[in-house]
Amino acid sequence: MVRVLVIEDNPASLDLMIYLLKAFGHTPLSSRDGLEGIETAKRERPDLILCDIQLPGADGIEVCRQLKKDPAVRDIPIVAVTAYAMVGDRDKLLSEGFNGYLS
Repeated sequence: MVRVLVIEDNPASLDLMIYLLKAFGHTPLSSRDGLEGIETAKRERPDLILCDIQLPGADGIEVCRQLKKDPAVRDIPIVAVTAYAMVGDRDKLLSEGFNGYLS
């Protein structure tokens, strides 16, 4: 089973992602703000992180920066899950250190 941390502040989006992960046999973990997400990632060391960009506490870019500079968790893939879908948004987020992008 793949352990997936979902960092998302929108309850409906979070519930949907958790439902889908469970339906496909994965083990979801969740955090509702960026700072909590950083702590959860460091404590739980999931296999994958799905991270919203607009978050309270620390935005998704800051979450990515903090995790990528920590040797203990820097190799965990982080996928930006966001409504940002303008030209250049994908490239900007990938250049910030995200390993993937879902709009």
